[in-house]
Amino acid sequence: MTELNRALAGAAEKGIISAHQAGDLEAYLTDRGINFGPAATDAVAERDDAALDALAAEDSEQPRFVRGFHDILITIGVVVVLIGLWGLSGPLFTLPVILILAEILVRRQRLALPSVALTLALVHWVGTTAFLFVGEHEEAWKPLVFTLAYLSAFPIPLALFYWRYRVPLALACLMLSVALIGVVAILLGLERVLQIDLANENHFVLLALTVLVGALGLFAVAMRFDVSDPQRVTTRSDTAFWLHLAAAPALLYALIGLVFVSNGGNGTWWDGQAGIGQAMTAIVIVALFMLVGLIIDRRAFVTSGLLSLGGAIWTMLSQTGASLDNYVFIAFAVVGVTVLVIGIFWQKLRRIVMRLLPETMTARLHAAP
Repeated sequence: MTELNRALAGAAEKGIISAHQAGDLEAYLTDRGINFGPAATDAVAERDDAALDALAAEDSEQPRFVRGFHDILITIGVVVVLIGLWGLSGPLFTLPVILILAEILVRRQRLALPSVALTLALVHWVGTTAFLFVGEHEEAWKPLVFTLAYLSAFPIPLALFYWRYRVPLALACLMLSVALIGVVAILLGLERVLQIDLANENHFVLLALTVLVGALGLFAVAMRFDVSDPQRVTTRSDTAFWLHLAAAPALLYALIGLVFVSNGGNGTWWDGQAGIGQAMTAIVIVALFMLVGLIIDRRAFVTSGLLSLGGAIWTMLSQTGASLDNYVFIAFAVVGVTVLVIGIFWQKLRRIVMRLLPETMTARLHAAP
């Protein structure tokens, strides 16, 4: 590595340019024969390459909702004020305060983290207020009818909030609420057409498949936002981040739910009824999700599977007769090592995976440095 390489790495480390811009600028200058200083030793080159990988990994998925301690300080104030106001007056006066704060902090000052807090506050307000209206029908209505009525309260407030303030999380929550309404409406339609009760364990496959279809739709929307901004420089990337955060666990646990169908729907990781075959299948599913996460450069697909990975290891060890003291800590250790290995070598693993994929696919995804 030359002095030019180290200079670019230092500029990226100080935040003057991003790690991806450093790589592009290095290639641009090298193509024009610009080269400064002697090559560095192999040890220095390896260290600098590792530093660039770490910077690239940090830069590759960095939602713009934390920009400094000022945002954190304001967000703490927002949360404390809203909690206090909620305790004093309930939802009646909380909504106007949410909107006033949104006008000041989001529309005028463009503060990122407070916009997330205010969006979540709006979701909480809508959820609580909706339950006040439909809660009295909870016993009279069927569960799916009650859920559909409850979820129907979310899209319009979230759409208006996004239209006014353009918060990516609000758009993601809007799409999530629409997806949930669609899933529940389909389930309700299936119940009425087929004259069945989906709460019955005999129809668990139908329930899991419907959730899987809804999760795939949400994932497709998230990918649409991702491929429309492969450099991740606009708010579309932030919207994709939140959508992946919702789609990944929904996809995973719909598939995991199907794994337990062969056990009559009764076995779980925690009751000792799951078999080794089911645990191995769960591990394969988690591994595939981690591979998808590497391909699309979204860590939600890695973190969503950690609980299932630990449960699968727990099941396999318990089936072999290991003592509780042993397999609990072994499960923790294996999950921890997996996280560290994937986290530390994220960019190296991405480069390996991306080289195996056709260019027509990789060209539309976030580039591996």
